[in-house]
Amino acid sequence: MTLILLAISLTIILCMLAFNFAIYALPVMAGIVAFQQFYASGASFGFSVIGGLCFAVLSLTLVIVVLGFMKSSIVRLIALGIFAGPAAIAGYALVHGLAKNTVDSAIVLNLLCGTSGLIVAIAAMINLHALGENVLSR
Repeated sequence: MTLILLAISLTIILCMLAFNFAIYALPVMAGIVAFQQFYASGASFGFSVIGGLCFAVLSLTLVIVVLGFMKSSIVRLIALGIFAGPAAIAGYALVHGLAKNTVDSAIVLNLLCGTSGLIVAIAAMINLHALGENVLSR
């Protein structure tokens, strides 16, 4: 009984951790792509890591600046949508990886994964909007 409760607890903790990481999927993707480009062009490993980290921070900073200085709600919504797209894909893939062996129906699996992707995308938009208002209100 204790082992079952431990497995359930660890599953919940890992899902919460993966959910928090999925929110920041765009900066991670931008950093990985920048690292690959730097490393493929012949730069050293250390310089590639620094370049990848800079591009990840730059992508997050760019979205926060757009949220802070643009007054048009359409431009702000587009910036949030660009940030939430990779988060939706990460949320979909997270639930698909967890539920593909337990759900037999492909339709139910796609609905479940799609709902999870939508929830993660909305959470990413809400968190980024709050972060943009917090950073620039000081």
